[in-house]
Amino acid sequence: MATPQENGSATPIIESTESDTAQVTNEPSFSPIRDEQWRAMKTIIDILYNHRNPDGHDPSKIFHRKVNKRLIPDYYDVIKEPIAMSTLKAKLNNRDYKTFTEFVRDCALIPHNAQTYNRPEAQAYQDALTIKSLLESALRNLTEQKIIAPEVATLPDLGEIPPADPQPLEEEEDDDDDDDDDDEDDEVDESDEEGGKKKRRRGRPSAAAIAKREAGSKDDGGLKANDADARKKRGRPPRVDTPMEARIKAVLKGIRKPKNDLGQIMIHHFEKLPDKATMPEYFVEIKEPIAIELIKRKQKRKKYQSVDHFMKDIDTMLNNAKMYNQDESQIYKDAVYLQREAHKLAEQEKKKPDTDYVMEEGRLPLPNGILHNGELWKVGDWVHIQNPNDVTKPVVAQIYRTWQDTEGQKWVNACWYYRPEQTVHQYEKHFYPNEVVKTGQYRDHHIDEIIDRCFVMFFTRYSRGRPRGFPVDKEVYVCEARYNEEKHKLNKIKTWASCLPDEVRDKDYEMDLFEGLRKVKKVPSPLLYMLKEDTKETGDLSKPRWGVDNAPPIVGAIHKGARDENQSPPPEPTPSPPPVPPPQPARQVSNMSNHDTSNYRRNSGLDTTVGGTGAQSFVSGATSTHNTHAQPSYTQPPTQQYHQHSASPAPLHSHQYTQQATTYAPQIHHNAFTPTQQGTHIDNYSTPQSRYSHNQTSSRTGPLPGTGPNAARAPEVYHLSDSANLSIPQDIREQFHRDEHDRVLFFTAPPLDVLPPVKRGEAIGHSVRYMAEKIRRTEALKAKRKREEVMRLDEEAERKRVRREEDDTFREKVKDLTAKAVDVLQSQMEDGTEQVLKRIYGKNWEAGKELEKERLGKEQNEWRKRMSMAEDEVRKIREREMIPLKKGGVFLDDFDPRF
Repeated sequence: MATPQENGSATPIIESTESDTAQVTNEPSFSPIRDEQWRAMKTIIDILYNHRNPDGHDPSKIFHRKVNKRLIPDYYDVIKEPIAMSTLKAKLNNRDYKTFTEFVRDCALIPHNAQTYNRPEAQAYQDALTIKSLLESALRNLTEQKIIAPEVATLPDLGEIPPADPQPLEEEEDDDDDDDDDDEDDEVDESDEEGGKKKRRRGRPSAAAIAKREAGSKDDGGLKANDADARKKRGRPPRVDTPMEARIKAVLKGIRKPKNDLGQIMIHHFEKLPDKATMPEYFVEIKEPIAIELIKRKQKRKKYQSVDHFMKDIDTMLNNAKMYNQDESQIYKDAVYLQREAHKLAEQEKKKPDTDYVMEEGRLPLPNGILHNGELWKVGDWVHIQNPNDVTKPVVAQIYRTWQDTEGQKWVNACWYYRPEQTVHQYEKHFYPNEVVKTGQYRDHHIDEIIDRCFVMFFTRYSRGRPRGFPVDKEVYVCEARYNEEKHKLNKIKTWASCLPDEVRDKDYEMDLFEGLRKVKKVPSPLLYMLKEDTKETGDLSKPRWGVDNAPPIVGAIHKGARDENQSPPPEPTPSPPPVPPPQPARQVSNMSNHDTSNYRRNSGLDTTVGGTGAQSFVSGATSTHNTHAQPSYTQPPTQQYHQHSASPAPLHSHQYTQQATTYAPQIHHNAFTPTQQGTHIDNYSTPQSRYSHNQTSSRTGPLPGTGPNAARAPEVYHLSDSANLSIPQDIREQFHRDEHDRVLFFTAPPLDVLPPVKRGEAIGHSVRYMAEKIRRTEALKAKRKREEVMRLDEEAERKRVRREEDDTFREKVKDLTAKAVDVLQSQMEDGTEQVLKRIYGKNWEAGKELEKERLGKEQNEWRKRMSMAEDEVRKIREREMIPLKKGGVFLDDFDPRF
């Protein structure tokens, strides 16, 4: 029997040997299949593997292995008996078939499954018909050879092939869906629901997919306030194509229509590049391999600068096909036709005016960005957007689209990033400080809704440095996960580029690296305060609380459900050190009476000491007035550190307000102070917005850690965030001190060395020292800028002078070279003339030279006379045609003789 190489098949062929026959004969249980029937089965397998269409296409290739469930999961919902040719080979090798009819049924399942799942125009459907025809022909041959009975050779009835679902739009409309599917490929790869990327199949769409496509236009409408499901639905950036991009899309749609004589769509040959493992010779011969898949990706990512740039790739793709394939092959013929058709479509599209490509709702794309308030906002920028639900938590977002509507208003479409407290998550989930999560919300915002810039870094870079040149006063967030609002899951992002707009995916930003890798510790959920004690693990998930339209949730929710598979376990708590008893205060000599001393000790609960942990003692405002001993020292657990970074709606129960230790010993007398008054004062001071516990420290044990002459001084002036500041009415802001950005200033200490008010009732300003320092810095900055400007002008003048000298030197060189070239040319012409005269006149060439000069002189004089006479004739004609007037004149040619 021939080897696989001799048959031209890349698939190993099962050969029959004498040992195989002996094995069949010696089987304990007698098989009804004869040896010649086993060989017939192997022959059928060989026929299916070795067949090639006239164009060289292998129809059996797609059926070699079973469909990958991770790539096409719904295949196994439609096909109940999946099978592949590898299954037939395995069962044949193991002699698992009991009858020949079982083998025929398995063979028939292959084309039947393909016809059931795919559309009639799909390549897999056409290949299935070829396999079925080959199978029927091989079985007829076995019947004629009397190897099997005619009833065995008949393919079994495996059920009716269902009709194809109606396509909602024409074939060319699939291009729009391809863009969405490409986005899905980029985003689903981080999802853990199905373990990997989803691959778009070009077969029969499911009913759910059709319903989703039909409802797509309806989902883009305005969201109702109470429609929580509509809020969760995944959005898409609106299509805002320039006329050039619209022309490219039109050409791509146009070349998807033509079909060849076999009824196949021509472009299907060029959808993807050949497999490098099975056809390595293609990539050796073709130096610039490209396919429709790559062209569409470049178009989607806006890599083409013009239609001609796009057509260059189309020509490269089709020329590759013509170079690699034979002239009589179907692929070659299809490439020739498509190349001619593509150029025809491109010329038609370029002739159309730009007004024919106005987008829906009259959107005019602004690919260069939007200039607003002196700043350029473009695709890829990270921004803070106004949040109507909470002005202190602006929406973190990234710009995906920029356009202008018919009324001249400028808009952006941005992808939202939620804060942890705006999500629904499991109670053991930990987050980075300043973490945000990517959502599927792509919302339109007016340009006026943008507050300022921010930046979001992938967690792998966040601990290494910060974006170079990014202002230090702007927020930098970290992102690790993508948030699924429908399933309330946080899926870890594997590829950060898949989360960015197409225009900036290939761009990177420079960083100012830290000296070393900084460790960023995760902190517990900011919503732990919402977890009730009676919450059950199997209970229903809580829902987030929504507010106004076009804004994230006011607050998310927390649950005790099972931890996600991709969620790391919570970190082990750090064991607290053993408690250290407070030191005994030193006895002081006092002139107070015994009565006063007892009162002082009775109220010593207000004057507690610090334990060995270095943290201040925590004294609640509700401390009992009858307490006669000091409260034990309290060490704040590390889990509460998160609240210092997150603007969580959780009340800050465990925050401590650190004050500088006093350096005097308070003398508390019975007549001047009572415990009851102290307790009442703290209760009235504590508010829900600020629950800081003020501790009174004693000088008897020395200053506290962190205080003293070298301790860092707390800031004395601060302001709210821009969004919170804007929430204060303008007339209210004008009544307080403000900085140059109109932000209200808050002071933690009274001013020193203040300027006296100029007018009665005028507000107190900054100190003299501050104002002098500010003026000094302003003048120094002006002087520095002036010096830099002078240096810049001097450098520019020097560059111009050097360039001028270089230009003058160059011109002189060119002038000298020109003169030399003219001299050389004249010398060569004289030498050439002498050589010609010597050939004509021989030894008398000098006399001949004089004769030639005389002849040429006469001809030149005659030519001058003729030219002079022609000029005189033209002048006389013009004088005759001119009609003199008082001012100026006119010519006869200026009048039309017909009037």
